Amino acid sequence: MGDLSKDIQSKFANNRIKAMLNILYTANWITSYQNEFFKPFGISPQQYNILRILNGAKEPLNVQIIKDRMIERSPNATRLMDKLCAKNYIERLPSEQDRRVVKIAITKCGIELLETIPNNFNKNILKNLNEDEAGQLSNLLDKMR
Repeated sequence: MGDLSKDIQSKFANNRIKAMLNILYTANWITSYQNEFFKPFGISPQQYNILRILNGAKEPLNVQIIKDRMIERSPNATRLMDKLCAKNYIERLPSEQDRRVVKIAITKCGIELLETIPNNFNKNILKNLNEDEAGQLSNLLDKMR
């Protein structure tokens, strides 16, 4: 089991500072884990999130709706979508009525990629927590926000 004090070889003035640093440290640890997980699939966690959103929507969405639904709000969501489009995982559908409006749809290729990715890839991140502890952690994070 991890110990932040040992991991970063530091002491903390109080538990609130330790908790804040632990959240940041853990967020970075999760990001690194997910980046490594998605490497063999040729996408990033943010790109996976975009594909998941589009697949779940079952209809084309405009870019702003996709951005609003993303777990990690990315200022470069358009660039992420450009990369997915170049790989033929999504497509842009321009509106016939208004040239400024473009909707994004997942392609068959994008759906097939999602089907190859295990949907329980995050289970190892929480493997040291039982169901009650995971619920408590979630409630505490909700309370913090």
